[in-house]
Amino acid sequence: MAIKHLSEEQVRTWSLEEKDKWWAREVFRGDMPQLTIRSAITGMMLGGILSLTNLYVGVRTGWTLGVGITSVILAFSMYKILAKAGLGKEFFILENVQMQSIATSAGYMTAPLISSLPAYMMVTGKVIPLMHTLPWIIVLGVLGVLFAFPLKRRFINDEQYPFPEGRAAGVVMDALHTSSGAKGLLQGKLLAGWAGISAAINFVRDGELLTFLRLPQIGAFMNTYWQHWDDFLYRIVTPRILGTPLSDLTIRFDTEIVMIGAGGLMGIRTGLSLIVGAVINYFILAPILIQKGIITEVGFRGITMWSLWGGVAMMTTSSLFAFFSKPRAILSAFTSLRPSRDAEGKLTEDPLRDVELPMKVFVIGIPIVGALVVWMASAFFDVAIWLGIIAIPLVFVFTLIAAHSTALTAITPTGALGKLTQLTYAALAPGNTPTNLMTAGITGEVASNASNLLMDIKPGYMLGAKPRQQAFGHCLGILAGGLVCTPIFYFALFRGNIDMFGTDRLPMIASMIWKAVAEVLTEGFGILDPTALTAVVIGAFLGIIFEVLKITTGNRWPLSGVGMGLAFVLRFSDAWAMFLGAFLFWVASKRYRDPASRGHQIYVQNQETICAGVIAGGALMGIIIMILKVGVFGA
Repeated sequence: MAIKHLSEEQVRTWSLEEKDKWWAREVFRGDMPQLTIRSAITGMMLGGILSLTNLYVGVRTGWTLGVGITSVILAFSMYKILAKAGLGKEFFILENVQMQSIATSAGYMTAPLISSLPAYMMVTGKVIPLMHTLPWIIVLGVLGVLFAFPLKRRFINDEQYPFPEGRAAGVVMDALHTSSGAKGLLQGKLLAGWAGISAAINFVRDGELLTFLRLPQIGAFMNTYWQHWDDFLYRIVTPRILGTPLSDLTIRFDTEIVMIGAGGLMGIRTGLSLIVGAVINYFILAPILIQKGIITEVGFRGITMWSLWGGVAMMTTSSLFAFFSKPRAILSAFTSLRPSRDAEGKLTEDPLRDVELPMKVFVIGIPIVGALVVWMASAFFDVAIWLGIIAIPLVFVFTLIAAHSTALTAITPTGALGKLTQLTYAALAPGNTPTNLMTAGITGEVASNASNLLMDIKPGYMLGAKPRQQAFGHCLGILAGGLVCTPIFYFALFRGNIDMFGTDRLPMIASMIWKAVAEVLTEGFGILDPTALTAVVIGAFLGIIFEVLKITTGNRWPLSGVGMGLAFVLRFSDAWAMFLGAFLFWVASKRYRDPASRGHQIYVQNQETICAGVIAGGALMGIIIMILKVGVFGA
C-alpha cells in the first residue's frame, strides 16, 4: 500500500504535537508482531554474516556498506520460501522492520576494527587483547544508542528528514509485503526491474568474476574499458587540470549506479550542494594546491588530508547553527520527562508515550555507560581520565553533525569527525598519539552508531513500528556483530601480527589514514599548512551563512552547508553520481506534472521504489561478488 507521509507544507507549518497525533492516528500499527523471537534470531544471524562482508570490504577500502536493504530482502525471501514449503509463516512487515534494525547495527560493528584499533596497534606496537576489543566496541555501540534518544523526535518526527537508506528500506519492505492492487503490482515490478538492472551492471563490470566463469575475453574487456564510463577516453588521451590527470583528482564517471539511486532519495538541494562543493574542491582547489606543492600526495587520500579540514568545519557550524536555531525542539526532548500541560494548565497526554524512547533512559544511561567508556579507555589504552571525560560531551556534538549528514545523504562522515577529534586532542594532549587515536575512536564510533540507529528508526516510523523496540533490537545487533566479526578479525585476518597491517593482504586504508593524521597532529598545529587553517575559517563561516540564508529565505536557499561540506570528504565520482540521481528525478517531477500521466505514476509517485530497487540490487550483487571472490579466489 502507499506509505502515508506529510506534505512539505505540513512539515513546515505543523507543530510537533500535531505531527505526533497524525502519526498515531494514520500510521501506527498498534500491537502487530514486531520484536519476536524469530525476527530477533533472523536479524542476529543475518547481521553477523553481513558484518563479515563489511569487515572484508573495510579492510581493503576503508569503507563499510549499508546492509539494511540487503537483510530485508534476504529475510523476506527466506520466510516466503519456508511458508510455501509449509514450514512456517511469512514475516509480518513490522517483524522485518525490527529484523532490519538488528542486522544493520550488527553490520556496522566492524568500523573500529578497520580504523582506530589497528591504528593504535601500529603506533604502540602492542596487540590489543581480544577480550579488551570485544567489550570496548560493544559499549561504544550502546552509548551510541543512548545518544540517539533525544534526537529522534527532532530529526524524524518533527523535521521529517529523509534518511535516504532508511527510507529506501521502508519502501522496499512496503513493496515486498504488499501484493494486492494494481499500484502494489507496479511497485513490485519497478522494484524488481531496477534491482535487476543495477545487479546486472555490477555483475558485468567485474572482469575477474567473468574470467572465472570462463568468459576471459569479456572479463578482460570489462577490466580495461568498463570500470568507469570514461575508461575508453584514457586509451586515447589523458585529460588534465594544471598538469594533474583527472583520474588522480577522482574526476571519474563510475559505471556502478548505486550512488545514483542514493542521490535520487536525497533531493535536488542536497544533490546540488554536493556537486558545487565537489567542483570547487576537485576542479579548482586541488589542482592549484598540487601545482604549488601544498598537496604532495596526488590522489584521493592526499587531497582529502587537506580538504577535510574545511569540509568538516562547514558541516560542524552548519549542523550546530541549524540545531540551536530551534531551541523549542531541543527543550521538547527534555521537557518530555515531565507531564505536559495545555493552555489552561491541565495535564495533557503524550500520544506517543507508550511507544517512544523514554527520555529517562537517556538521562540515566549516558552517565553510567559514559563512565564505563572512560574507565575502559584508561584501563585498556592509557587515556587519562580527564581526557576521556572531555570526549563524552564531544560525542553529543559529533552525533548531532553525523546524524544531520546521515539524515540528508545516508552517509555518516565518521572518518572526518574522527579527524576533528584528533585535531582537538592535538591541542589538549600534544605529543600523545595513542590518546589522540582512541579519543577519536570514541567520538567517531559513538556518533556513527547513533546515526545508524536513527537511520533504522526511519523505516519503522514510515511503517508504524514501535521505536523503543527498535532501540532494543539495535542493542541485540551490536552484541551479534561484535561476537561474530571480532573473533574472525583476530583469528582469520589479523592473527596477532601487527606487521601485516598496510600490506597487500591487509591494506587497512582507513587505519593508515588515522595513524598518519595522529602522527602529524601530535607534532603540533604548526605542522598544518596555513592554507588548511584558512580553509577551516572559511568553511566555518560559510556553514553559518548558508543556514542563515536558509532561514531568511523561507527554506528557498538552494545550498546546504552539510551537503557542500560533505563533498570535500567524498570522491568526485561519488558526489557526481549522487547529484545526477537527484537531478534526474527533479527533471522528472517537472516534466511529468500531471498526476494522471504514466510518467508521473512511474517516475514521481514511485521515485522511492525505483531508487530502492537500484540500491538493493547493486548492493546485493556487490555482496555476492565479494563473497564469491573470498571463497573462490581466496582474495
